[in-house]
Amino acid sequence: MQTPKIHVGDSAGGDGQPQAPKRSGVDQPRIAKAVREILLAVGEDPDRDGLRETPDRVARMYAELFGGLHEDPRQHLQKFFDETCDEVVLVRDISFNSMCEHHMLPFMGKAHIGYLPRGRIVGLSKLVRVVEGVARRPQVQERMTEQIADLLIEELNVQGVAVVLEAVHTCMTIRGVCQPESLCVTSAMKGCFRSDPSSRSEIMTLIYGNRH
Repeated sequence: MQTPKIHVGDSAGGDGQPQAPKRSGVDQPRIAKAVREILLAVGEDPDRDGLRETPDRVARMYAELFGGLHEDPRQHLQKFFDETCDEVVLVRDISFNSMCEHHMLPFMGKAHIGYLPRGRIVGLSKLVRVVEGVARRPQVQERMTEQIADLLIEELNVQGVAVVLEAVHTCMTIRGVCQPESLCVTSAMKGCFRSDPSSRSEIMTLIYGNRH
C-alpha cells in the first residue's frame, strides 16, 4: 500500500471555492464555536467563569497542534552540505507530539532517524523540523513513520533511511482498554536499510544498543 503524500492546506473550502484568508490557515472562530457546542452537548454551561474563555483557548491550541497542515516539511531539507561521509548519521530521541485522527486525542513519544549519506548531509536540526512538520496534523503513527522516511529518501538522495517511532497513545491510556504502560513502536526502512540485513542490524544496534 502506497503511503499518502504530504498535503499542505490552502484557503479553498469543501466545495473548492476560495475562502477568506485565515490566520495561520486555521479558522479559529469556527473552532471556538464548535467547542462551545460540544460543551453544551455534554451538559456544561459554556458561560460559567471557568469555561467562558475555553473555546478560544482550544482554538488557539488547535492552531498550534495542526500547524503542520499549512507548511511543507520538504522546505527543511532544501539546504544541505557536500561532505564525504559514508557512515551512518543518526539522531535519537527527537521528541514529538501529534494528534490521533481516530479519536482526536494526542499521542507523544520519540523519533529516531538515521541515514547513510551519498555525498551530502543535512543540518541535524532540520531532521527535528521535519518530524515536527509531519507530526503537527491529524495523524496515525504508522503513516507518520512512512511519511518521514519517504521525505528523506526523496529529498536527500541518500543510500538508505531508517525511521523508528516510539509513542504513548492517550486513546489507549485514558479510554477504551486503558493500558497506561502500552507503547507503540513503528519503523520504516528504505534503501540499504531495507535490502541489506547487516545495515539494518547496524542501525537498530545504534538506536537500541545501550538500552536494557
